[in-house]
Amino acid sequence: MAPSTPLREAHPAERAAGIDHYVSDADGIGGRLRESPEDFRVRELEAFEPEPLGAEAGSYPELVVRVTLRDWDTNDFARRVSDALGISRERVSWAGTKDKRAVTTQLFTLREVDPDDLPEIRGAEIEALGRAGRGLSFGDLAGNAFEIRVADAVPEAPERVADAVSDLRAFGGDGRGSAASDSTDGDSAGVGVPNYFGQQRFGSRRPVTHRVGLAVVRDDFREAVRLYAGNPSETEPDDTRAARDRVDAAFGVEGESAPAADGTGDGDWEACLDAIPGKLRFERSMVHRLAERGVAPDAPPDGDDWRHALEAVPSNLQRLFVNAAQSFLFNRVLSERLRRGLPFDRPVAGDVVCFADGDAPDELYAPDTDRLQRVDEDRVSVVTRHCERGRAFVTAPLVGTETDLGDGDPGEIEREVLADAGIEPGDFALPGEFDSSGTRRAILLRSDLDVTFDDGDPRFAFALPSGSYATVLLREFTKSGPLDL
Repeated sequence: MAPSTPLREAHPAERAAGIDHYVSDADGIGGRLRESPEDFRVRELEAFEPEPLGAEAGSYPELVVRVTLRDWDTNDFARRVSDALGISRERVSWAGTKDKRAVTTQLFTLREVDPDDLPEIRGAEIEALGRAGRGLSFGDLAGNAFEIRVADAVPEAPERVADAVSDLRAFGGDGRGSAASDSTDGDSAGVGVPNYFGQQRFGSRRPVTHRVGLAVVRDDFREAVRLYAGNPSETEPDDTRAARDRVDAAFGVEGESAPAADGTGDGDWEACLDAIPGKLRFERSMVHRLAERGVAPDAPPDGDDWRHALEAVPSNLQRLFVNAAQSFLFNRVLSERLRRGLPFDRPVAGDVVCFADGDAPDELYAPDTDRLQRVDEDRVSVVTRHCERGRAFVTAPLVGTETDLGDGDPGEIEREVLADAGIEPGDFALPGEFDSSGTRRAILLRSDLDVTFDDGDPRFAFALPSGSYATVLLREFTKSGPLDL
């Protein structure tokens, strides 16, 4: 089934991340995000209940604090607060990493810290809430509530927002009508967009992590190292472009990833180290390992020396490479489903659905991907009713070794995307941190959206479950490139 009207093509950088189209055909409002940190506010929807502050510290060694940060990267703040307290960074935990240029409110846990010792840190408000027996982890984050202002939107913004809201309500399965008044000041609308992984997942300025991960899954660790350490991007500064050009030359690649005339590289890793600036510390670490072992540039691509070099990066980044590859394939599945005109708000025969998370905060349309059900032709109408009531969500795979692909049209899409990438689920049986069993993810991102206008600039308020991206919703309104988001 093809869509009834041609789909609006996405920005080229988005298409490189597997996002091919927009849902809404409405013209964009343009504008800029994060003109100031106050324009981008994020508040965690907390799913972590601490004990009172007076609880016995021996049984509850973690101090739970609520922190509001202005213009702070989460990891940088964790280092700053650990330094101020004189404790190891490993004693600071949180559930979700937030944007830097923003005002963010979230929980942290500080192991074996007394409330009276909490430091004063510029740009941070720290409030002691209670104690806990364990530190925070990603599973403790239910979602986030956002308030985002788009500065310098076009004068036609109110009309264009109304048009986009109408499109997104229809896409998300909201049957309450499509009047332009849906998006006027103070009104709330239930909207839906494809639950894409946003550009941040792949690298906003140099989207390469998924390409590295795809090379790993194909057992080509040589190309994975080259893509990360070499492979310059036109958005980079001159010094890092030159350094990556030198790495490519060592691999036997000349400009635009074309092979050198003789098909070989010089393998001069020491010259590469001289060229790579200190700020590219992970790239330096990789190339240093190649130099230490004297790895020949034409060594077998699946060899241990190349993997040893790639493992110079931290374990969380190793996992991110493969996670980004899974995310790219997921985006490609959603783009192809959209192109074929298959619904996102309800199943077709062959889909796999998950049920709603009954413990999620009221603000969220939150799926529970641990509760899955395959939909055959006889069950389509029953499961459709569950989806209409917010009790179930259609899913697509984040492919791994334990992935069971769908049937019917959805399964055909999944298999075609994997075939185009030259990958099978079993290829994710990888060494060390690169291994992944896979999971599933809802394909529709639903939210109750409230839009108000402040001197002509729209302010969007909505809540999303953890793992979903605010920019995936906002792109439908701005129609801007990912660097503007």
